[in-house]
This record gives sequence, structure tokens and C-alpha cells, in this order.
Amino acid sequence: MKTTLSSKIEALLFVAGDDGLTMKQLQFLTEAEEQDIRTSVEDLTQRYKEPASGIMLKELAGVYQLVTKAQVAETIQKLVENPTAQALSQASLEVLAIVAYKQPLTRLEVEDLRGVKSEKPLHTLAAKGLIQEMGRAEGTGRAILYGTTTEFLNYFGLKDLSELPPLPEENASHEEEETDLFMTNFQQAFKAETEA
Repeated sequence: MKTTLSSKIEALLFVAGDDGLTMKQLQFLTEAEEQDIRTSVEDLTQRYKEPASGIMLKELAGVYQLVTKAQVAETIQKLVENPTAQALSQASLEVLAIVAYKQPLTRLEVEDLRGVKSEKPLHTLAAKGLIQEMGRAEGTGRAILYGTTTEFLNYFGLKDLSELPPLPEENASHEEEETDLFMTNFQQAFKAETEA
């Protein structure tokens, strides 16, 4: 089955998200002529005018974007106000706790503390708006530094990070007990918030 130009443009705009794409970018990515792209964009615009669609194609300052329709704003607002409506996995909770207490830090630093890969939990937390890119680390590769967001503070009812439950004392005799207490405190705070 041949992929149509409209399908390609739709997929590209979906993946581009809020950044959208310009005509030149669409031409480069689809290897299509400007007039063909304009025709496909018009086809998509007409298709999205159907009442069954919750999205529409919009052009702002030469940038094409897929955006939600005003009619579904109330439903979208529920998701925005409660980004963690779906339960976080154990891995995501561990990564969130590490980022909250040790920020800013890179993915490799998170993985070093956890001892396992953490790319997927980091993406999940970023998608839920609980962590964000805080800049780049110095040195080779300039790795992304992660930190918590104001949404993280709002969700857990914190004014600032100083209100996080305290970690066990550094001179505790068993490092494993520290980790257990660390996760227990964080999970109890998370559970209390989700039940509220």
C-alpha cells in the first residue's frame, strides 16, 4: 500500500508537536513540490473539519501544526491538570525520586544510581510533565540535565523542593537500608497524593 503525501504530512506534524513544521521543512522531509504539499494540507484541513475529529491543522506565522479543537478543551484540561492519572511504574517512581533529590543530573547519572537503563522512565516522566530538560552538562556529548517541574511541585503539594521528605542520614550503616527508606518515603508521599 502506497503512503499518500497527506499521510506523510499528518504523521510529520504529529511527531513535530508544538514546534510544527514550515513549508521548506515539509518539502525537504517529503521530497514533494510546494503546490502538492499545499493541496495535501488543504485536504487535511477539510478532513479535520468533520465533527468526529478532535484536532485541526493550523498555520501560524508560516508554521503548520496539529492542534486540538476548542470543543475538546475541557477534556484536555483534565489531562493537563492531572498528568499522572495513569499510575507510574516502579521504574518511573524510582527515577522521579532520584531526579527530585539529586537534580540536575544526566540520564547516565540516573542509570548509575539505579544500576539499570532509565531512558524509558525519563521519557514517560517528561511526557507527563513531571520532569524537564534543565540544560546541558559540560564536557563531551553535552548530555541533557534533568530536573523536576512546577507541575511536580503542584502535584505533590510542595511549595519548593525543600519540602521533600528528608533522606536518611549519610552515615547510616547500611546503604541498602538507605535506599529502601528513600523509596518508602517517596512512595508513601506519592500514594498519599494519589489517594487525596
